[in-house]
Amino acid sequence: MIAVVDYRKGNVASVQRALAAAGADALITSDCARIADAEAIVLPGVGAFADAAREMRASGQMEVLKERIGQGVPFLGICLGLHLLFQYGIEGTDAPEGRFDLMERGLGIVPGAVLRMPDRGEDGRMFKVPHVGWNQVLFDDGRPMLFDGIESGENFYFTHSYVAPDSPFTCATTLHSVSFPAAVNPLPHVFGVQFHPEKSSDAGAAFMGNFVRFVRSAS
Repeated sequence: MIAVVDYRKGNVASVQRALAAAGADALITSDCARIADAEAIVLPGVGAFADAAREMRASGQMEVLKERIGQGVPFLGICLGLHLLFQYGIEGTDAPEGRFDLMERGLGIVPGAVLRMPDRGEDGRMFKVPHVGWNQVLFDDGRPMLFDGIESGENFYFTHSYVAPDSPFTCATTLHSVSFPAAVNPLPHVFGVQFHPEKSSDAGAAFMGNFVRFVRSAS
C-alpha cells in the first residue's frame, strides 16, 4: 500500500487517483500508524511551508516520515512535498532571506532553504509569480530515475511561488524567472518534484507509472 499523506494541505484525492490509475493500491491517510506501515509514501500538498510543517510536527507525521525515509521506504514529495524535504522554508514566516533561525524547519533530507521565486530575471525581464501553467522539464546528464520514457523538454504542469535551492541532488530543472530544481533525488529511494504529475496529462501518468514500478521493485 502507498500512503498518500493527508496533512490538510489539498490535492490528495487527485494524487490518489493518479496512483490508482497507474495500478497502485493507494490510501489517503493522516494516521501515523498507517503511514508507518506503508510500503511507500507520497507527500503531496499546496499551501504554505510553515503551516504544513507545523501541522505535521504537531500530528507526529514529521517524525514518522523521517523514520521511514531513514529505513529506506520509497518516498515521493510533490510541490509543497518537495519543499518539505529541505531543511528550511521561508514561506509563512516573517524571516528575511539568510535568517535560517527564523525560518520553519522541514524534514532536513536536503540542505538549504526554500525561498520565494524572484519576479525579475537576470536580464531584467519581469515574470509572473506565481508560476502557473505548463513548462519544460530539462535534464542534461542522462535520464533521471522516474523519467523512463520521458524526454528532456517534456512539459509538466506547475503552480507555485517558491523554489527549492539548487544542490548536488538536483536531477532536472525548469526555467521561469530563474532556473530552479524541477526534480531532486537526494537518496536512492527519495524523490521530489516541483511539478504536479497528477495534473500533467500523459507525461504525468508516465511519471506516476514509473514511481509505482519503482515501489514494486523495491518491495
